Amino acid sequence: MSYVHLSAFERGQIQALLEEGKSVTYIACALGRNPSTISREKRRNGTRSTYDARKAQQRYRQRRASCRPSRKLEHRPLWQYVMERLPLYWSPQQVAGRLPLDYPHDPSMRISHETLYRSLYSDERLSPLVACLRQRRPKRRKRGQGKTLRCSIPNRTSIHERPQEVQQRARFGDWEADLVLGKNQQGAVVSLVARKSLMLLARKVESKHSEEVVAAVIDALENLPASWARTVTFDNGTEFYHHQRITHELGIATYFADPYAAYQRGANENTNGLLRQYLPKGSSFENLTQPQIQAIVEELNNRPRKTLEYRTPYEIFRSRRPPAPVALSP
Repeated sequence: MSYVHLSAFERGQIQALLEEGKSVTYIACALGRNPSTISREKRRNGTRSTYDARKAQQRYRQRRASCRPSRKLEHRPLWQYVMERLPLYWSPQQVAGRLPLDYPHDPSMRISHETLYRSLYSDERLSPLVACLRQRRPKRRKRGQGKTLRCSIPNRTSIHERPQEVQQRARFGDWEADLVLGKNQQGAVVSLVARKSLMLLARKVESKHSEEVVAAVIDALENLPASWARTVTFDNGTEFYHHQRITHELGIATYFADPYAAYQRGANENTNGLLRQYLPKGSSFENLTQPQIQAIVEELNNRPRKTLEYRTPYEIFRSRRPPAPVALSP
């Protein structure tokens, strides 16, 4: 059972019973407390000869106000670390989680993500960085409830038929894909996210036409090692109507999530949220170039992730990528 602090009423009872000459054991029994609790209360908040409940309660409040001060960013190197990474769209959780990896033997380089969030909203020096958070508003916006019907996709294989190791993220090479749309659906970005390593690949397309979108998916995956390109899971958008080309050209199996079940492609949905920090909803993609997209991809793939124990997707990819074959001399 967790400990509950003495209330002002209980302190009043302690004072009354002490004035009656009752023992610590008697008072503890009357209040349903441990005798050591009463002894500590007398020692901390009383005097040698008297116990005043009003003064005791006042001392208690003073100690509570100062016993656990919120962690500040007074340590200059820690402040600098935070100020360098938040503008790169690192979340407070990523900043806090990465610190032990970058400074394993320096206890002063530690801060909780909750403290960072509180500081962002209370410290005027940090308040401009709220714009760097993925959710810039204090309350989460409700998702729209309007749903549109999707056309049937030929030879669609359900996500429930995927191999179990894909569901369990037990291997590398399983991807999730989606489309991030620009203003008025003029231009889009095809995003592919590896389920295990969270590595992101992205390609610019001019429209949602399935032929162009599927060609972009093939272009993104065709140069990967075979062990890093096994399956792709899509949503039910018409842009993936020609998904069979991926299987025919690359030998990669394709699967489709259940309608309106975005949680089944959580890695992709989460990464699209990261992309939206750079490409906000309502922004035009007409002048967006592939080099610009690649620069965003580089930043995201070098950003630590909680599910990777604050490693980066590139660190995982580089450590697990099969070595290139050695050419034998003739």
